[in-house]
Order: sequence, then C-alpha cells, then structure tokens
Amino acid sequence: MAQDPRAWFHGVPRVMFVHAHPDDETITTGGTLAGLTEAGQEPLLVTLTRGEQGEVTPGPFAQLQGTDGLAPHRQAELAAALAMLGVERHVFLGVPPARADELPPTIYEDSGMEWGADGRATASPSARPDALTQVPAIEALNDLLAAAYTAGAGAIVSYADDGGYGHPDHVLAHRLGRAVAQGLGIPFWAIVSEEAAADPEPTDAGDEDRERHDISPWFDRKVAALRSHGTQLTVDGEDIVHVGGQRQPIDRVESFQLLQPVIPTT
Repeated sequence: MAQDPRAWFHGVPRVMFVHAHPDDETITTGGTLAGLTEAGQEPLLVTLTRGEQGEVTPGPFAQLQGTDGLAPHRQAELAAALAMLGVERHVFLGVPPARADELPPTIYEDSGMEWGADGRATASPSARPDALTQVPAIEALNDLLAAAYTAGAGAIVSYADDGGYGHPDHVLAHRLGRAVAQGLGIPFWAIVSEEAAADPEPTDAGDEDRERHDISPWFDRKVAALRSHGTQLTVDGEDIVHVGGQRQPIDRVESFQLLQPVIPTT
C-alpha cells in the first residue's frame, strides 16, 4: 500500500477526478484528494452537477429540498469541503475550462433517482430536460474532454461501470470519464469498495493494477470535509449517516482499480 501520494496512480503528476454531485468527492476520494494535494500533485476535481434533486437530511436544512435554494447551498458546502481537503483546482462541468471552445456556459442538472426493489438506485421518471442524462451525451463528453486536455490530465478517476450504487449520473460519469481517458490515451481508475478491492479475481485488472490508499494521515481532514456536506449526511463518530438513515463507516482506506481500454469489436 503506497504511503507516499506521489506514488499513487503509478506516479501520474496530475489526476482528474470526475464526480457526479457535491459530497461524492469526499465520501469516496476525500483522503486521496487531500494526500495528492499535500504532495503537490494538484489534482483537478470536475463536478458534473450541483445536486439539485438531492434529498436533504432532517433538521435545519430540510426546507431546502425541492427548492431553487438547494443548488447554491450545496455549492457552498462543496467549497467548504474542498477548503478542508486543500483542493484548489475545481470546476463544474459546463463552465470553462470544463466547456468546449466557443460555447456559452451551461448547467447540467442532477438527474434525480429512485430506489429500486433490489435496493439500488434507478433513473427517475421525472428527470428534467436539462438533467445530465437528458442532454445529448456528446455535449457533456466534449466538455469533459476540454477539462482534461486543458489541465494536462495524466489519468482520470471516476466510478466503476455501475456507478457504485446505480445512480444514473454516476453511471454516466463512468462512461464519460472512461471515454475521455481512452480518447486521450491516459489511464482510467475506477473507485471500488473494499470488498471489490479484496476480490482475488477482478474482471479487468490484476493485483498490480489495484491501489489501496491508506489515508489515515488525512482522515481528520476528510471527516471535517464530510461535516461540510450538512444537507446530505451527518457524521456520527467514524460513521456517515445518510439521508435515509443508512450508516456507512468512513473509509480510512480508499481503493481504486485500473481499467484497461475498451477494445472495439468489428
């Protein structure tokens, strides 16, 4: 397990992280972002939406749910979280430098979700026309490509092909990020759970293409960043309590798997 962040992701100097909504960056990669930043690697975070359709935790922010006030509030939460992690390079998709040349800025909205019978997220039937999954995918793809190219990204990190838990914005984040990585000829690393990281027979890579980052030196910063996302979660000891009451341990190890390029079939 590499302890020096300069060796993470095979030593690539600038990694671009692609996340769907504010809070995702901290829950799954907060310690890695903090470690890379402290090591002077200048990671870039691209957030695809502002989380407009997110549920809100019970308490003082509950009245924001379903209102136009939620998005700016979540933007402020994200800014506070990134300050805790030390991350300075951040952009929303659709805004330069994450916008294709000569196009006016745009906002990709949260697509929303529903919980399926299997306990995984599924697409919401009420996604609005400006939702990330409703606009032409080529537009979002070109914007993400512009962000990676402008930043000189040496690798891209995003979700596995199921988006982690099925949210349609997460699934699309994987597809966009992997397509950009393939187009630029740079590595794509998927965020994986500890269970998947311990799987002796991964589908896309061998042990040499997995990384488990011990983020203990940055754990307190990750916890502080999580507390910034007060509309989405609460921190109870070393656990996250999500909107629906689901409890999740805060990871001290963040795991990733290098996925091989997709070979087109003829």
